[in-house]
Amino acid sequence: MMRRILHPSDFSPASSAALRKAIEMAKASRGQLLIAHVLSPVVPVAGEGYISPKVYDEIAASSRTWAQKKLAKLLAQVKKAGVRASGTLLEGIAHEQIVRFARSKRADVIVMGTHGRSGLAKLFLGSVAGRVVAAATSPVLTVRGRS
Repeated sequence: MMRRILHPSDFSPASSAALRKAIEMAKASRGQLLIAHVLSPVVPVAGEGYISPKVYDEIAASSRTWAQKKLAKLLAQVKKAGVRASGTLLEGIAHEQIVRFARSKRADVIVMGTHGRSGLAKLFLGSVAGRVVAAATSPVLTVRGRS
């Protein structure tokens, strides 16, 4: 039985497809859906101008507020479908935080979207889903989003 289903979301169309699958699985097993979003750290950009720490703090706060709103919207959608759910914002490197969170919550499965990149795009942008698959101790179901 899939009692705890983790859905890491980046709020993309690929994540939406995975969320639909996660809802379906949670309904079928009467499980709980854990939705997580990972906030990447704000990285200083080298350039000609000085940016004060206050501006970086404002960027981080704005990013957190935006993510909380998006997460609340997903939770409302899941609860409307009749599934128990909770949402969490994590901070750090996406694949590491997803794997760590899945272990800490003893997730039975991770259901996440994949953009299906290949070639140079995959080389330069990497694949969070691929890294999660490689590092996770629980099964990972990847759902291909719309191209």
